[in-house]
Amino acid sequence: MTEKSWDEQRFQDIEYNLKAVREALARAAEDSGRTAADIELMAVTKTVEERFINHAIDCGVTLIGENRVQELLRKKPNLRLAGVRKNLIGHLQTNKVAQIVGEVDMIESVDSLKVAREIGKQSLKKGVVTDVLVEVNIGLEASKTGLSPEETPERIAEMAEIAGLHICGLMSVPPICEDRAKLCKYFENMYNMYVDIGAKKIDNVSMNVLSMGMSGDFAEAVRAGSNHVRVGSRIFGPRVY
Repeated sequence: MTEKSWDEQRFQDIEYNLKAVREALARAAEDSGRTAADIELMAVTKTVEERFINHAIDCGVTLIGENRVQELLRKKPNLRLAGVRKNLIGHLQTNKVAQIVGEVDMIESVDSLKVAREIGKQSLKKGVVTDVLVEVNIGLEASKTGLSPEETPERIAEMAEIAGLHICGLMSVPPICEDRAKLCKYFENMYNMYVDIGAKKIDNVSMNVLSMGMSGDFAEAVRAGSNHVRVGSRIFGPRVY
């Protein structure tokens, strides 16, 4: 297969996959008493080449997510981004904050007070307010970043006092579970935390976004209350590292 014909096949696969994901998303939204319009679909573009990202954008994708600061900055000039929002969803080191502030619409992976303070500091330097989500390690996994569920409300109250950032909600990646009931329990716990924190009506905390659910579990996440799903391989195919 030539490179051109391989690209054409990949373009067709992306179109087919997007249609299937949107249909599954609509069914899950209906199950939760909502509509597809209530759920934001993010196309996760980690390791995906720019021409395939642009094709997804041509197919109606309006929100993309990148895991790595350098990869996002490298790709950005080659993407057709008019009307498209760009979020950082991967772990953010404090020494990379200055590079990414002002380059994305939201940072979804604020996992410590230290990172939040640096985002605020760099945002003030650039004259912007950075929208963020607070990452929660809902399964208390040593291999994952994020605040523990127990400390999250207190940390959010502290982050809310930092000038230069605005807390828009929560993000989480639950443990891999063969037992779907156990998986759904993690999602339900996140939703309950999201509602409880929102009810506190803390200044500078809007709790509008609950980002949970990926390629293998977005339907369960939506049924549990997610309104923002991050889908990569189900759209673009298996990652090439």
